[in-house]
Amino acid sequence: MHSALAQPAQQARSREESSFSAPIYALPTRIATLAVQSMIAEASLTPKPGLVDARGPGAHADLDIALMHRSARSLFPCFRDMARAVAGAAPSRQVREKLAAIGREGEAAMFAATAGVNTHKGAIWSLGLLVGGAVMSSHPADAVEIASIAGSIARYSDSRMPTDATNGSRVVERYGVPGARGEAQDGFPHVVGVGLPALQQARSRGVAETFARLDALLAIMAALDDTCLLHRGGHKALETAKSGAAEILRLGGTSTKAGLDALDQLDIDLLELNASPGGSGDLFAATLFLDSLNQLSSGAPVDIDQNGDFSQWKS
Repeated sequence: MHSALAQPAQQARSREESSFSAPIYALPTRIATLAVQSMIAEASLTPKPGLVDARGPGAHADLDIALMHRSARSLFPCFRDMARAVAGAAPSRQVREKLAAIGREGEAAMFAATAGVNTHKGAIWSLGLLVGGAVMSSHPADAVEIASIAGSIARYSDSRMPTDATNGSRVVERYGVPGARGEAQDGFPHVVGVGLPALQQARSRGVAETFARLDALLAIMAALDDTCLLHRGGHKALETAKSGAAEILRLGGTSTKAGLDALDQLDIDLLELNASPGGSGDLFAATLFLDSLNQLSSGAPVDIDQNGDFSQWKS
């Protein structure tokens, strides 16, 4: 990992090393660091169809990459506090409610950092559960175990959960899809069963990292009933994204000229529909998070983010 990215949390890690028996890659500050880096890396990946990236806002007129980075950095205390709160625990309703309460504090910090724009509410849910799963797992490099623990937590109820309908809950009711909650409760199948295998397979073929990551995102898009797409454009937007992503992969992926040309066309098609695969983006960030835990635990260098400024972190 870049030393410049690791230094801001160094003192906090030193304190934690005396309190936690877990290896350093499982410490709360390190896990929170990787969660934030994963969100920044997801935003920075370019070119993505319909999503914010280095080129512009995609289908989100109120977003840009600098705002996404600022939002991600604001969530470091949230993920660190989540990891600290459940270290040594097992899945339970109490754990679920602890994570939810800290997550709501994280949402408030996010909105303060973005002047009220929702940038990462979905990522707080998915990454928050996976952060809890990672610090509770006896094998923090085992993506399936982490996702399974996260799913166990998600299946408990939260007595303090707001009852107001959200865009996601309306889509779930209208279209009968699992949504973010169903994905989590099922143990994140589109992360451990789709995104991670696609990323690893692309790397094994010698595909450059940017293209490997794009192919992993597209694999998720091709399989997921993305509630963000359904909310913005109904079945037409969803089918456009799923069929377009599948076609890019059929052509050999984004490392081929045909695949990259098809990616450009999918971006045009989604922008015409004002549709964004935001749910796929959240699960892709979760994919990068679990992948980075695996790399770090194996002793491999981890460099998932080359664009973040972590000077504002507070330990």
